[in-house]
Amino acid sequence: MAPKGDNVVVSNMKLERMLSMKGGKGEASYANNSQAQAMHARSMLHLLKETLDGVQLESPELPFVVVDLGCSCGTNTIYVVDVIIKHMMKRYEAIGWDLPEFSAFFSDLPSNDFNTLFQLLPPLVNYGASMEECLASDGHRPYFAAGVPGSFYRRLFPARSINVFHSAFSLHWLSQVPETVMDKRSTAYNKGKVFIHGASGSTINAYRKQFQSDLAVFLRSRAQEMKRCGSMFLVCLGRTSVDPFDQGGAGLLFGTHFQDAWDDLVHEGLITGEKRDLFNIPVYAPSLHDFREVVEAAGSFAINKLEVFKGGSPLVVSHPDDDAEVGRAFATSCKSVAGVLVDAHIGERLSQELFLRVERRATMHAEELLEKLQFFHIVSSLSFA
Repeated sequence: MAPKGDNVVVSNMKLERMLSMKGGKGEASYANNSQAQAMHARSMLHLLKETLDGVQLESPELPFVVVDLGCSCGTNTIYVVDVIIKHMMKRYEAIGWDLPEFSAFFSDLPSNDFNTLFQLLPPLVNYGASMEECLASDGHRPYFAAGVPGSFYRRLFPARSINVFHSAFSLHWLSQVPETVMDKRSTAYNKGKVFIHGASGSTINAYRKQFQSDLAVFLRSRAQEMKRCGSMFLVCLGRTSVDPFDQGGAGLLFGTHFQDAWDDLVHEGLITGEKRDLFNIPVYAPSLHDFREVVEAAGSFAINKLEVFKGGSPLVVSHPDDDAEVGRAFATSCKSVAGVLVDAHIGERLSQELFLRVERRATMHAEELLEKLQFFHIVSSLSFA
């Protein structure tokens, strides 16, 4: 008889309090496996700065507040907040105004490793420092900082209190796995699969509806929190195909060797098929049409920019011809973003067995992964309509 794993099936209600990137600073941590996200974010800085140039400046007597939604626990969020605030400082300087006080809120789910994040946060620059000192404050931050735990699929901040919202590589995560996908009686039941890449039409439609509902709630919440002069810069994993069966890079990450490794555990009798079927990655990679449709239906925001941006491969390797290194990088990438969910579903022991099989399979297909595993992102700049 197959063992049931160390933990019970995770309900959708518990997902918010459990979902997070792998915390800490270990080998499989997000902090040590987000180099690809860092490179992708840096390649989009010109688009971010275009959004910031559209933010209307207020009196320096009013605080300027920046929020990073889905900040996770590495240095990427600190880097991008620093870019945002220093860019806005230069804009105030360009018109001869004094600097306002800057604040940054780092927000993610309660399960996020905020301790690691704040250990990485530079010390505050001396209060009352000059413009030149603030702009040259390498190693120090020219802003007050705080963490805000909670789902961005609801209100998080007071009304009309935020100047700039930033969110990168987060909005493709759903608030929950659609209930029908977990229901054996439903045509959307995702039998035999742990992701929607190549799933049935009913399953795909359930995920699409969940994405539409989640993004609509996200936009309604931000419409209440953002100042009328503010702007939002949003980046999420997307796809170039109009066909939602093809989930692009997400499909290759979670729908191939990761999927096959779950099947291995079933065939080896380590878990039951039902145990596998009750695990689903809560990710939907939208198309431009998917994203635009929700924003336009919400009606609160004007789309200043909406495009697909080629981010490149999530695999960062020193020796591309070393199949073993590529296999490890693929498995570690999967583990850094989905390991917490897997641990909760089948326990750490079986989770380790799963990712060993992911690595083994990825190693055998290293050349194909390097060639085909590419991430595309939906990039949007929004302000009030």
